[in-house]
Amino acid sequence: MSQLDIDELETHTPARITEVHRDRVNALSDIGPLELTLDPGISTAAVAVGDWVLCLPEQHRLTRVLDRQTELSRGTGHNTGDKQLIAANLDTLFITTSCNNDFNPARLERYLALAHDAMVTPVILITKADQTEDAGAFADQARALGRNLEVIILNAKADDVPATLAPWCGKGQTVALTGSSGVGKTTIANALTGGEAATRDIREDDARGRHTTTARSLHRMAGGGWLVDTPGMRGLGVADAEFGIDATFPEIAEAATQCKFRDCAHETEPGCAVQAGIAAGLIDPERLRRFNKLKRENAIASETIAQARDRYKKLGKMYRSAQSKKSR
Repeated sequence: MSQLDIDELETHTPARITEVHRDRVNALSDIGPLELTLDPGISTAAVAVGDWVLCLPEQHRLTRVLDRQTELSRGTGHNTGDKQLIAANLDTLFITTSCNNDFNPARLERYLALAHDAMVTPVILITKADQTEDAGAFADQARALGRNLEVIILNAKADDVPATLAPWCGKGQTVALTGSSGVGKTTIANALTGGEAATRDIREDDARGRHTTTARSLHRMAGGGWLVDTPGMRGLGVADAEFGIDATFPEIAEAATQCKFRDCAHETEPGCAVQAGIAAGLIDPERLRRFNKLKRENAIASETIAQARDRYKKLGKMYRSAQSKKSR
């Protein structure tokens, strides 16, 4: 608590946010659970599950959000550069998928980009291994998405889940559990916390589940750490995540530094080191396609209003020119 001065230590109580609602938050402190309203100038949009805060419990007031060690967020999808907070002060992000139609490398790469950008350690959990004989093939595909990437195959209903995940769940550690609905997140959360949250079966037609967890929340784990449980997120936009994208595709980002032209699009330009890597079998062309897609999305989401207007103006001019040539 080095961020606190002597007066604050005497008058305020530190607490950690467990839930964020529209106009209030829930928190946990040494004196027990608290329900707090926010002082003027602090909005619930600026508070995340996992945040450390200062409060005045007798007045049910949150007065200050302390600086974060890490901050996991995603783009809002409105091309404004704004981000939506997911969780704060995480050490590890459990990215959960399963051995069925839910397995999607492109979506996993989005989670990885968000984790890397937040400087949070990603761990991919592949569930429903008991329902297929090809679990190893799914794991191989996942490991191909990064260097030294931790990938764990598990049966979410098995008794050994807490022991398998223990290295990331000890005292002083905070993990977030993410992934699509129906892949076993709630079952894993129950195993780690000793809880009994309701679970729902997946739909047979598309291997997807319905939302069981409806809001992010913080729970104490049996191993001494803390778990942020999250609902299935349909949108995983990136914004101002250049570092995270490069860290997710290191073989491409590193090769790109050797390209002849700084603004190389890695398509047909002469002296493109990325295309040379593809020709040599060192870079997967599908990975390059997904890398370029994330880069474009990130550039658009991160641009200023003035830059967006300029881009739309240029696009409009290009379309009008094409129409003019077509009508001749």
